[in-house]
Amino acid sequence: MRGALRAIAVAMLAVAGTDAPAERSVSILSFEELDGWAEDDHAAALAVFLETCPDLDARDWQSLCALAQNQTDARTFFELFFRPVLIEDGAPPLFTGYFEPELNGSRERTPRYRHPVYRVPPELPRGRPWLSRRQILTSGLLEDRGLEIAWVDDPVKLFFLQIQGSGRIRLDDGSVIRVGYGGANGHPYRSVGQELVRRGVYATHQVSAQVIGAWVRRNPDAGRELLFHNPSYVFFREVTNVPAERGPLGAMNRSVTALRSIAVDPAHVPLGAPVWVEKDGADPMRRLMVAQDTGSAIKGAQRADIFFGTGPRAGRRAGRLRDPGRMVVLMPIQRAYAMLPESLQ
Repeated sequence: MRGALRAIAVAMLAVAGTDAPAERSVSILSFEELDGWAEDDHAAALAVFLETCPDLDARDWQSLCALAQNQTDARTFFELFFRPVLIEDGAPPLFTGYFEPELNGSRERTPRYRHPVYRVPPELPRGRPWLSRRQILTSGLLEDRGLEIAWVDDPVKLFFLQIQGSGRIRLDDGSVIRVGYGGANGHPYRSVGQELVRRGVYATHQVSAQVIGAWVRRNPDAGRELLFHNPSYVFFREVTNVPAERGPLGAMNRSVTALRSIAVDPAHVPLGAPVWVEKDGADPMRRLMVAQDTGSAIKGAQRADIFFGTGPRAGRRAGRLRDPGRMVVLMPIQRAYAMLPESLQ
C-alpha cells in the first residue's frame, strides 16, 4: 500500500446553530507524499508516542502501543502500521506556538509579589459561566480565603500564564512551584492581540506576546483595561508529581515534549495520535509530533499549537510563530480507511 494511493472524500457536515455547512475532506496519502519524512528522527517521535499511547483505550491503538514498546526501527514501525490521513475542513492551516512560562514569585504576599495565582474556588460552577476576569480581579471575592498558591511580581506574565495553562514559579530561595490547569470561569477566550489590531495600534504581523506585554507596561491603565478584554480566567493547581526536567502536563495528564508535542482540536485529531507537521514560514519545520494537548483557541482540522519548551527563549520562539503549512495525522490502517465513505473504501 506504499503506492500513490490518494482517496478523497468530501462530505458536507451540518453545523449546529449556523446556516452554512462546513466542508470536510479526508485524504489518505502515501508516506512518499510527506515532505521531509525520510530525514526526520523517527525514534525521537516514537519515544514521545510511547509517553501517552498506554492511555489510549481503543483496541487497535492498544495493540500498536504494545508493538511499539520493543521497536528498533521507528520509521518502519510507523510505515507498516499507520496510514497518513489529511483531514481538512475548509479553514486555512495555521500553526502557532506555546511554551511553559517561568515567573518570579513567593509563597507569601510582599510589596514586590502582590499578584495572586489562585487555585479553584469551591463555588466555581461546572458547565456554566461564572464571574468574568474583571469581576474576579476587582470584586475582592477571592481575597483572604487561602486560595493563593503563590504571589508573582508581574500581572502581564500571569495573564500569559493563564493563556498557556501551566508554568513554573521560581521562588527567591531557588526552589520552583509547578502549576497546571485547574479550571476556568466558563467565559470564552478573547484575544487581546486581535483587539490591538482592531484598534489600529498594530498590524497583524506585528503582534506577539512580547509586543503585547511591552504595550501594557508602557500604558498601565489602558493596559489593565486591555487585559480585561479577555473575560476568560484560569485557575491553577499545584503539580508535585512531575520532575523538574520533564515538560508540563498536557491534556492527557502526561508531560509534553519540546518540538515533539502539539495541541490540537480533538474534534478532528485524536489525542495520542502521531501527526506529521509541515510548517512553512521563515523557519520551516518538517517532523513527526504527537497530539498530546488541547487549547481553547485551537479549533479546526488544520490548526495546531507547537510546544516549544520552558522559559523566556521558548516563549520568544513560540510568540513569534504564526505560520501556514499542513498537518497529516497517522492513523491505524483499518481506522484510516474506515474514515472514508463506503464508496471509496
